Amino acid sequence: MKVIKHSFDGVIVGAGGAGLRAAIEAAPHMKLAVITKLYPTRSHTGAAQGGMSAALANVEEDNWNWHAFDTVKGSDYLADQPAVDILCKEAIDSVVELEHWGLPFSRLENGKIAQRRFGGHTVKEGEAPAFRACYAADRTGHMILQTLYQKCVSMGVTFFDEFQVLDIKIDDGVCKGVIAYEIATGDIHIFEARAVTFATGGFGKIYKVSSNAHSLTGDGPGILYQKGIPLEDMEFYQFHPTGIYRLGILLSEAARGEGGILRNKDGERFMERYAPSIKDLAPRDMVSRAIATEISEGNGAGPNNDFVYLDLTHLGAETIKQKLPDITDFVRTYVKIEPINEPIPVQPTAHYAMGGIPTDVNARVLSDVTGTVLPGVYSAGESACVSVHGANRLGTNSLLDIVVFGKRAGQSMVDYVSSTKPMALSDNAAEDLTNKIENLMEKDHSLEFSVPRIREELQDTMEENAKIFRSEESLEKQTKILSDLRDRYQNVTISDKGKVFNTELLEAIELEYLLDMSDTTVASALHRKESRGAHSRVDHVERDDKNWLKHSFAFKNGDSVKLEYKDVELGNYEPKERKY
Repeated sequence: MKVIKHSFDGVIVGAGGAGLRAAIEAAPHMKLAVITKLYPTRSHTGAAQGGMSAALANVEEDNWNWHAFDTVKGSDYLADQPAVDILCKEAIDSVVELEHWGLPFSRLENGKIAQRRFGGHTVKEGEAPAFRACYAADRTGHMILQTLYQKCVSMGVTFFDEFQVLDIKIDDGVCKGVIAYEIATGDIHIFEARAVTFATGGFGKIYKVSSNAHSLTGDGPGILYQKGIPLEDMEFYQFHPTGIYRLGILLSEAARGEGGILRNKDGERFMERYAPSIKDLAPRDMVSRAIATEISEGNGAGPNNDFVYLDLTHLGAETIKQKLPDITDFVRTYVKIEPINEPIPVQPTAHYAMGGIPTDVNARVLSDVTGTVLPGVYSAGESACVSVHGANRLGTNSLLDIVVFGKRAGQSMVDYVSSTKPMALSDNAAEDLTNKIENLMEKDHSLEFSVPRIREELQDTMEENAKIFRSEESLEKQTKILSDLRDRYQNVTISDKGKVFNTELLEAIELEYLLDMSDTTVASALHRKESRGAHSRVDHVERDDKNWLKHSFAFKNGDSVKLEYKDVELGNYEPKERKY
């Protein structure tokens, strides 16, 4: 295989919102490369719809402390509160910065940035729903991505588009660079770099019904996990309440922020029973459980009683056209329903990983529960766990997270590069990876051991056994299934033996990441014997702060998972019962 070598001060892996924001911060101060397996504007940040929260107080009284309270409460008190304070304080300047770079926010009549309601956000610590989400119609993520990419282009940032990073080189506990595969040619590229940021997004493709793009396979967490770095809080995976039935395509919480109502088969607004004060704008974990409960109790709609309705019909055509154009077009395209006149069939969809690569508030990757920093390695966005989202992320805090901690990752890269000297990688640094690829290429193809078949069984069984409601029985069953799937993966085969755009080869490598993400999710969920946020155990229905107010750290231990724990960092808000 052809091997090409490059030398940079820093490398950013991933060109979504977090990666681009890190690049803007770092590029003026070092020789920087951004490596992305997609063209940057195809990154999944562009799929985020509803908004980015900041206490601008453009519509009503607001302050960042109320935002922090909602974030901590929404996290079911598992978020680290010093990190939450940073997120909510820096939100205001982050929105203004994006505006100055040209982001076309929707506007109020007085010209200020418009703000809408969103689930779990309140004023005066729970008194009433808050107008806090800054938005650009229902295309907010798309606009953030375009704005950040245009800023990077204007700065002359170097991009390696459609290159997939498959390995990181860490010698004596210090980062020395990454190894990437050029998708168009099949060539291997060695990137010498003493600072590397992973901003590779989530891993929703462990589930069958997901809002995540096909590319979200846990690449960054998977690469580091295989190097012995733990993954934090993997049991907490968020299911968004309103995915299009069977497809999982997201219908933004903005629809409910604008007044949309969830109804069961009888037309009842059932959220009045589950969250009497804020109803359909309760946090996502609560709404998803409510929908799942309605379905399990026979109140679901359709011939199989397996969905509920999102009703926008009372909002009027003008509101839908002006404020919800994208999601209503999705419905017209994929379900052949006119949302102005008809309710939309929805079900919870796998959406967001609260867990991931453990980092401190400066995006530095941590290698153990005591907070030991891995020199030169950083992470931001959904691939990272700071933890500002705890057991359940509030809507709009993800777009905020990528900007606030993407910037901090870039700053940390600058600090590290300015205080260290370049380190060389040997010409045979890619040997392990090239051997792995050649072994995959040499095997005769077998349908039984094909990537699609193993992946489909993985996604189907994770959907069945480790979704919204979990039990010891279902999780132990899934543990056995994952062990069998991993045994089969040892014999995985591909039919495409070519070098040009061999996506089947890359999917085979990504499948190992999906197995790792599933292993850590299931093991962490099995051992957490309580219900908290998005982790709901039917055999341990109460939250247990005495024993479980702590973060899980999952370490690779051969083919099994070893778990350790670390206390949550508290602050102004002591854990209380979470009522809405």
